[in-house]
Amino acid sequence: MSMTDPIADYLTRIRNALQAGHAAVEIPASKCKVAISKILKEEGFVEDFMLLDDRKQGIIRVDLKYDDNRIPVIEKIERYSRPGRRSYAGADELPHILGGLGVAIVSTSKGIITDKAARRARVGGEILCTVY
Repeated sequence: MSMTDPIADYLTRIRNALQAGHAAVEIPASKCKVAISKILKEEGFVEDFMLLDDRKQGIIRVDLKYDDNRIPVIEKIERYSRPGRRSYAGADELPHILGGLGVAIVSTSKGIITDKAARRARVGGEILCTVY
């Protein structure tokens, strides 16, 4: 598998780990993935994350979150914009995920932020992924 889309790989690893009921998942690090991990933590979709030094690019360890019945907190996490079909939106066109219960993660000129933060900052950008 060629690594043409590291973000899709990151999301797939989280999805697979949740399906398998793992407590945590380790993913090759990048600034972008760290930013996404931070949002997932702030929005309560994952327990925590940490950067591990592997003397190369680093590894992000994401501690996954489940409810009391061991059901993953993340119902769906998917890539929105793809390398072959980039998806951009202005501040007014950002999608409302599940009536505002979910989050769209957007790459803007102000960094990687949630759709809500982008609307507040009145900036648009590339919609990287959606989570609920």
